[in-house]
Amino acid sequence: MSVVGSLIFCKECGNLLDNIISAKQDLRCAQCAATYPSADFEKLEVTKHSAESAFPSRLRQKRSVVKASYQEDEQEGATIKETCPQCGKDEMQYYSLQLRSADEGATIFYSCTDCGYKFNTNN
Repeated sequence: MSVVGSLIFCKECGNLLDNIISAKQDLRCAQCAATYPSADFEKLEVTKHSAESAFPSRLRQKRSVVKASYQEDEQEGATIKETCPQCGKDEMQYYSLQLRSADEGATIFYSCTDCGYKFNTNN
C-alpha cells in the first residue's frame, strides 16, 4: 500500500482503495483483490487541508513569480558619466532591477557619488 495525504493506494496495482469502514475489517483492493490489515491504518493521520502549492493556479503563479527583496543601501552600482540634478557633478553610480513584468524595461537607480542624491528612472 502507498499513502499520499489521506488517500491510500494499492501497492500491487496502484488502485485507489476505499475508506476504512471499521477497524475489524481489512482493506481489499477492488481491482486486484490484494488485502491490507486495517491495523496498519489505525494511526493514519488524515489531511484536512491542502498546502498552498497543491493546486497551482495562474493567479497564484503570477503573484509568486518573483519575490525580490533588497536593501537600497547595500546596492553598489557601476560608475557612469551622468550629471547629478542636485549638485551638478558629472559622475553617478547606478544599478538596475527588474521590478515590473519581464516584457517591460528595468528600473534604473542612480546615486550621486558626491552629494548622495538618489533618483530612479524606468526605461
